[in-house]
Amino acid sequence: MREWVVCLALLGALFATILPAAARAAESANPLLADWQTPFGVPPFAEIRPEQFLPAIEAGIAAQKQEIAAIVAAPEPATFANTIAALDGSGELLGRVLSVFQNLVGAETNDELQAIQKRTAPMLAAHRDDINLDEGLFARVRTVWEGRAALDLEPDQARLLEETWKRFTRGGALLAPAGRERLRAINAELASLGVRVGESLLAEMNGYRLVVEKREDLAGLSDRVVAGAAAAAEQAGLAGKWVFTLHGPSLWPFLAAAENRELRRELFTAYTTRGSHGDERDTRALVAQIAALRAEAARLLGFPTWADFVLDENMAENPARVYDLLGQLWGAARKVAAREAAALQAAIAADGHDFQLEPWDWFYYTEKVRQAEFALDEDSLRPYFPLERVRDGAFAVAHRLYGITFTERPDIPVYHPEVKAFEVTDADGSHLAVFYTDYFPRPGKRSGAWSSRYRGQYQRDGEEIRPVVVNVGNFSRPTGDAPALLSRDEVETLFHELGHGLHSILSRIRYRSLAGTPRDFVELPSQIMENWAFAPEVLATYARHWQTGEPIPAALVEKIEQTQRFNQGFKSVEYLAASYLDMEWHTLAAAAAPDTDTLERIALARIGMPREIVPRYRSSYFQHIFGGGAGYSAGYYSYIWAEVLDADAFEAFREKGLFDPETARAFRTEVLEKGGSEDAMTMFVRFRGREPSVAPLLVKRGLDL
Repeated sequence: MREWVVCLALLGALFATILPAAARAAESANPLLADWQTPFGVPPFAEIRPEQFLPAIEAGIAAQKQEIAAIVAAPEPATFANTIAALDGSGELLGRVLSVFQNLVGAETNDELQAIQKRTAPMLAAHRDDINLDEGLFARVRTVWEGRAALDLEPDQARLLEETWKRFTRGGALLAPAGRERLRAINAELASLGVRVGESLLAEMNGYRLVVEKREDLAGLSDRVVAGAAAAAEQAGLAGKWVFTLHGPSLWPFLAAAENRELRRELFTAYTTRGSHGDERDTRALVAQIAALRAEAARLLGFPTWADFVLDENMAENPARVYDLLGQLWGAARKVAAREAAALQAAIAADGHDFQLEPWDWFYYTEKVRQAEFALDEDSLRPYFPLERVRDGAFAVAHRLYGITFTERPDIPVYHPEVKAFEVTDADGSHLAVFYTDYFPRPGKRSGAWSSRYRGQYQRDGEEIRPVVVNVGNFSRPTGDAPALLSRDEVETLFHELGHGLHSILSRIRYRSLAGTPRDFVELPSQIMENWAFAPEVLATYARHWQTGEPIPAALVEKIEQTQRFNQGFKSVEYLAASYLDMEWHTLAAAAAPDTDTLERIALARIGMPREIVPRYRSSYFQHIFGGGAGYSAGYYSYIWAEVLDADAFEAFREKGLFDPETARAFRTEVLEKGGSEDAMTMFVRFRGREPSVAPLLVKRGLDL
């Protein structure tokens, strides 16, 4: 076997030397395969064309196959260096190409990129399986693993060895041949199905618009919202009308302020029935297939359910612990939400109506109650939150905590004119990262907000490779002569995503494979950052009126503090319901695809879902868990798990000061710099001095009944 592998490796090397000149020229002309002569080695976006991705991905796969073949064919006995570390270092070209491709598919896609994604998803799944199921490679990994007791490994090396072993065993390396082939087929099908779900949901988002033709139907909406709808209509060739879409900056202000109840119902219904219209964009059968295939894969790998398989890698460890956490919160959340619903029903009566509260009424009457109880109109906050000032305020928080500085660099290539590029430097002036911001919705961008990397941080032959990080959002656009003015939720989201960004920017790991953390730990750096967004001493630094420059009035700051726990019953219920749905799908033991609507109805009835609230995500548009890759499958609970961590961790700052240098230094070194190089609970305990408590979260959300 070894001789055959050696022959293959030699043939590959020989073939590489006699490639036709035309093929070599074509390869060198592909900027994805060349050295990037750009500031900090960022992608040369202006030179990259969609048709270059497929050959670049194929070249990346071929290159890694050669690297793997060389590891397997090595005549020396397997060691940590020539097997585990070498495997970690393989695939650098493929990873570089995919980072550009996958980021553009999320933020700046088009028909060509989507077609390439559809074609390459099963190709990449097969390539991963080729590595994980390579018997010769696994034999070498097994040799190192079984001899680990005699190795003098540093902690991160021991961690890499453990994670590599788990990657192979969880990837099917111990299966019999028939099981390995079935797992290959499942993985290929899952890759294709995930792409189809993502494409369908993007088409659903971009394919719907509510066209308002009468000015009186806009009653209640602010001038800013009306102007934005008029601009959207003009762009759609409907000058003189008003267009509203399912994108957040258009949807949520309409639901919160439009007096026309029928139009609220229409827009809300369109949003909450995405992917379930019985047409070519219907995702219900797709998500059921995905869940069934995941259940089958889990059983093949020796786990009762997909949730057991996923959670075996997370802090939660098993489904029982997830259900325990959700159960601790669900009863209290329902009680608070019931009180909130009663207050909204009273507001409906006070408004002179006798209809029963429906989900499309919640946002509208919540704003009425908020104004009545606190004299706070959420829209009155927007003038104090111009996007660039909020962004700079978040940067300033990072500077005060960690000593880092963000400097805009117009010379760094970007992938869209709206994208901004920054160099991030440490307190000593040394380069840390390139950081991109991409904040506005576009037809080629999927919904939501996220943080990602065009290049992760790691070490290559002792050389420090620093990251290229991006924050992507779908925030309110500028309207008229006003800049982009953010809602309170958008401000919080900007801080949240910067928290993820800081996790990447400040990373100090040696091995690429240790960049990731458990899904229920990864939200800790993002969610803890939200705590600074509305702290009075932080608001004083960035919240200024976009026209007058006046700081936000103390009375408004006080109202923000007073309303921090307002509507938390609703927010908790809609989130927890989605978490329960996720677990329902992924604790299925049967491999037969269930009926999506039936599963969802039974799951929500079992927990006593209030009829006036819709889960944050319903199954047909639950892109976190079904829209490409495993994502947050059996892991949507992780936001609340991480919120337990962040509420407790932030108490350390409350106790010693929001910008206490020692606490910030400890959080940076013990959490943000570590990646996945250590056990997550170990990192938390080292920072906090003990395991986390749920009590601070209950107080924070107003659920401490």
